[in-house]
Amino acid sequence: MKLFKYIFILFFVSVGIQKTNAQTYTFRTSSLSIMDKTEKGAWNNWSEFKKAEIIITLDAKKDRFVVNSKDIQLYRIESYLQKVVDADNETLGFNCIDNDGAKCIIMIVTRKKENNRKQFYIIYPDLKMVYNIYKS
Repeated sequence: MKLFKYIFILFFVSVGIQKTNAQTYTFRTSSLSIMDKTEKGAWNNWSEFKKAEIIITLDAKKDRFVVNSKDIQLYRIESYLQKVVDADNETLGFNCIDNDGAKCIIMIVTRKKENNRKQFYIIYPDLKMVYNIYKS
């Protein structure tokens, strides 16, 4: 019986710790660039960055990103990828599913050699978008 109580208490303590770690992060964007594929399947060049001032929210409790553009984009996080750190970048990756059920990868990249500039990538098989972001 003591063992059962111990396991019961340990379970609720661990659940409580997980809930306190689930946070919401808000980012503001300043600009957006897009890259798509040609009819032959090769990637075009990135477009010039255009002004795009919107809010992106990472809700870790609900496992989703919300991109508050003119048409709100919702990305459900299916899995969290391993953090990748090298001399130039620090990258957090997420396998996601968008509003339409399409799979994509979202990455938050910190450019270490560019004064820790942050970028938010949304990557589909035929389209890539990158927002320059900063934490609000």
